[in-house]
Amino acid sequence: MSGDMLDDKTMSRRFDRIAFDADDTLWHNERLYHAAQADFRRMLAHYHDPQWIQERLYQTEMRNLQHYGYGIKAFALSMIETALELTEGRLAGADVQAIIDTARRMLTAPVELLDYVAETIPLLAQSYPLVLITKGDLLDQQAKIDRSGLAQYFSQVEIVSDKNQAVYAGILQRSGIPAGRFLMVGNSLRSDILPVLALGGSAVYVPFHLTWAHEAADQPPPEQPGFYQVEHLGRLPALLEQINGASGR
Repeated sequence: MSGDMLDDKTMSRRFDRIAFDADDTLWHNERLYHAAQADFRRMLAHYHDPQWIQERLYQTEMRNLQHYGYGIKAFALSMIETALELTEGRLAGADVQAIIDTARRMLTAPVELLDYVAETIPLLAQSYPLVLITKGDLLDQQAKIDRSGLAQYFSQVEIVSDKNQAVYAGILQRSGIPAGRFLMVGNSLRSDILPVLALGGSAVYVPFHLTWAHEAADQPPPEQPGFYQVEHLGRLPALLEQINGASGR
């Protein structure tokens, strides 16, 4: 009897896999960059206006993405390059060391889970195979996964150099998951939501109050098929019940 009930429940599920972004979806990350940028602006304040410093740093990061990719190490290199440009090569060795020290602190910072994550992920792992899809530096991302205490709940972990439609399509193909049976959960419209919707998958947008400008994008309309939004991750189980109920009718 219980086996029949389990089979019925499995058949009524809308998704075969639920995937999660990591940074600022499961744990705090962007605030480390904001703090580092504030220190960087103070360091160069006697050379330029803080807003100009911020804009030049962002431009350098965008220019370097194709060479360094994402992550703290790439960010540190872009800070050093920007500082050298804005000081016309007069950056002191002590300031270079300060940037390196900042990057090291970021790399070793404690992993602090967002609200509701610690209870929601284990709960969902009882009913769904969970996938973690995160972009950035391999060593840094793997270290954060290990320190988070969540690794045991994910049957699959993908650390990728970027998150776009082709990358998601490759993950789905390798995993044998039809796009229509796949759900992605994340805080970035550009990286977590729009590419998955373009493939015919579903996505849950979980806004976070700090977002890197590079991840900004126009939000899909509420009537977009497969698009959902929740206030925080604690709302996800109820949303899934609602979706499964609708698909079972």
